[in-house]
Amino acid sequence: MKIIMEYKFSEKIANMKPSAIREIFKSLADPEIIAFAAGNPAPESFPVEAFERLSADILRETPVTALQYGITEGHTPLREAVAARIHDKFGVGRDFDTTIITTGGQQGIDLCCKVMCDPGDVVICEKPTFIGALNAFRANGAIPVGVDLGPDGMDPNRLEAALNANPRAKLIYTIPTFHNPMGVCTSFKRRIDMYAIAKRHGVLILEDNPYGELRFRGEDIAAIKSFDDDGVVMYCSSFSKILSAGMRVGFLCGPAPVIQKIVVAKQVNDVHTNMFFQMLCERYIKNYNLDAHIEGIRALYRRRAGVMAAAYDACVPDWAPRTDPEGGLFLWSALPEGTDIQALVAALLERKVAVVTGAAFMPDENEPSWGIRLNYSTPTDEQIGRGIEILGEEIKKAAKG
Repeated sequence: MKIIMEYKFSEKIANMKPSAIREIFKSLADPEIIAFAAGNPAPESFPVEAFERLSADILRETPVTALQYGITEGHTPLREAVAARIHDKFGVGRDFDTTIITTGGQQGIDLCCKVMCDPGDVVICEKPTFIGALNAFRANGAIPVGVDLGPDGMDPNRLEAALNANPRAKLIYTIPTFHNPMGVCTSFKRRIDMYAIAKRHGVLILEDNPYGELRFRGEDIAAIKSFDDDGVVMYCSSFSKILSAGMRVGFLCGPAPVIQKIVVAKQVNDVHTNMFFQMLCERYIKNYNLDAHIEGIRALYRRRAGVMAAAYDACVPDWAPRTDPEGGLFLWSALPEGTDIQALVAALLERKVAVVTGAAFMPDENEPSWGIRLNYSTPTDEQIGRGIEILGEEIKKAAKG
């Protein structure tokens, strides 16, 4: 049957492109694929048996609460548990702050942009940065402007210059701990500098911290939000990387006036986050040792990151250096300028290895990036070894070409 309707899409969506990662996911249905492209937590990290018991308890004891509408701010026991945990463990939250439960961290990013940015406003972010955040900014009509990311974060002088050059900047978006895609950490000094610059310019920081509890080497670095005495920082995180990504349970902690507007926007968006999974999260926190569970995930990722690093150093030429993550899910491979990255990605996929080109993470869609992101949480140790061997072979071929 022929479609005769001509569809006139809104300006804000007409030019948006599918996420490069989502497109690659289509190929991951092939069980032979070595999935370095994903950002998924390891399946072994899901507390399946605990969830089975807790689910039965919820449906036996409080089925109506689990299956009925809830309040937009989130299931009250979970909100209280989250607020207490991030305050006690990370020093996040002041008297003027409040917490809202979101449908994953992605919704938290989208809602912050929605309530702070008008079309044409600017979001300053690291370059490269998280694809989902870039799409959220663009979908809301905001313009992402990148500041080069070094091994210890954004250079304060370049951040200041970007703010001076963009008077319509409304947000500074940062992933300071185990950055996606590069895996690096912003130093404490640069976190202090970023906070001071944002305060001076009157621009809100959106601190995205989904990986902060996944440190497997080195010393913890304080969250920017932990020294926010002035209401400058919105703190976004989720349970996706420490319990289950599929539950889509995240949270925002920030100044009450901003959260109040986010509540209104969320009411329009989805009314409230899934009640059953909110209750499942809260009961897990209450009845199980979440910190011990996270320590098990850290041990798993410590091993897999080590396997990937060792294989990379053995198989990939030193003119294609890698980052050395101390936590999180990702390692970044930097390739020489001028490398045909798209051809490399295609050649790898032909050999059943999926990676993501760095260009997908660039705030300016027309700016090239000479790198690829590699994920070590999803593949097995054996897949990592074989996949990196193939990567090394194809990088050498790309250089000769």
